[in-house]
Amino acid sequence: MAEDKSERRFPFSPQFRQTRLREEDAASANKYLREVLTTHKKDGLQLAVQARWFALAVIALFLPLLNFAWEMVYYEVALVGFAIIGWAQLQVGRIGQSRQELYLIFADLALLTFIFVVPNPFSYEPWPTAMQYHFNNFYYFYVFLATATMAYSWRTLVAFGNWVAGLWMGSMVLAVLFGKKIPELSTQIADALAGHEVLIEYLDPNRISVGGRLQEVLVFVIVAFILAANSRRTNTLLFKQANVARERANLARHFPPNIVDQMATRDQPLGPVRSQNVAVMFADIVGFTGYAESHEPQAIVATLREFHHRLEQAVFNHQGTLDKFLGDGIMATFGTPEPGPEDADNALLCAKEMLATITAWNQERVEAGDAPITLSIGIHYGEVVLGDIGSERRLEFAAIGDAVNVASRLEAKTRELDVQMIVSDALVSATSADPEGGKASLLAGLISCEEQSIRGRDDPIKIWTYTE
Repeated sequence: MAEDKSERRFPFSPQFRQTRLREEDAASANKYLREVLTTHKKDGLQLAVQARWFALAVIALFLPLLNFAWEMVYYEVALVGFAIIGWAQLQVGRIGQSRQELYLIFADLALLTFIFVVPNPFSYEPWPTAMQYHFNNFYYFYVFLATATMAYSWRTLVAFGNWVAGLWMGSMVLAVLFGKKIPELSTQIADALAGHEVLIEYLDPNRISVGGRLQEVLVFVIVAFILAANSRRTNTLLFKQANVARERANLARHFPPNIVDQMATRDQPLGPVRSQNVAVMFADIVGFTGYAESHEPQAIVATLREFHHRLEQAVFNHQGTLDKFLGDGIMATFGTPEPGPEDADNALLCAKEMLATITAWNQERVEAGDAPITLSIGIHYGEVVLGDIGSERRLEFAAIGDAVNVASRLEAKTRELDVQMIVSDALVSATSADPEGGKASLLAGLISCEEQSIRGRDDPIKIWTYTE
């Protein structure tokens, strides 16, 4: 399979964004992806908020040890504010773009910036605003970035990095222009360290190191973009995982669960085009055209859904493959994708279960005032061709060949012979050979008939009929 070149593009380039659906658009089109993304977002957000609360609790215990004074109450209250914002994010978080969630993230960063830049109003000793940048508090932003990677998309992480850069550099500009200054402190430092210009510049309480602040922001943005790229990679894996779930669900519509489990472990579940012997079954509602003419569309669809569900369950109960729904009927095969020694047995047992199921359902329908359903079945055993058919745009794994045509003709012939089921002698011959085992009971109720001509075939075939 050719590699999708768009996957190798830088994940934030315009070309990449043009070739990839947004997560919320893809999620709305694929219920499996929606379930995966919903679970991923919910679990990630809960973990992020729990990690935030744990980190805030640790910091709250650490602050009094750092400086046991009343001015620490200011920061303790701020920590409560961050905890509340985290709780709010947990309430509004969802897949896709959420303005409320973005506002809360920005409020997080804005509050953190304010606390770091604006001097504590309860501090006993006033100092220049520039001193706030001497405490190297910027690394607390990494705590919030780490928790963000657990819950937010790569786009949000990119915005996260940009917002921190904008807030931090913007606050620095405001501090330079409007911040409080105490010139005599600079003079005293200069006098005390005369001759040591580098130290004077470094220790000046009224000076903000623009280069140092730019370096903080640059490193933070680089880290945010790296984490965003990794988040994008994780989303790609989630997309692939959801596609696997969708493919598995598509298989489950045709094959019984145990066969789906077997095929899921193989590199090529259905295998190449090939010929093999299988049992082919057609089951249909007799007189459905008249039924449809006398009932409302909603009632017709409801009846078909219930009918298909009951027959589908019988097919899967006997290791059959549901080849396709045919309006008011179905086509099923036994021995696909892999043949087995009991394929013919399973086909007969399935047919009898179908008839018994429809009989029980008819009792419910009559009690509810509905007309009973008459089921007709035709089964043949023979060679078919298995493989993908269709066009490049739509392929379908199917069984085709003479055995399929014969089974369809046998089902149609039930009306002519006024029986519920017709099976070919080829199928009966393919059943289990133990006369004291399954075959005796398996063939109970089957009546051997004379050879019958089948439309589309030159030679007549021997058949067996069955009616409950």
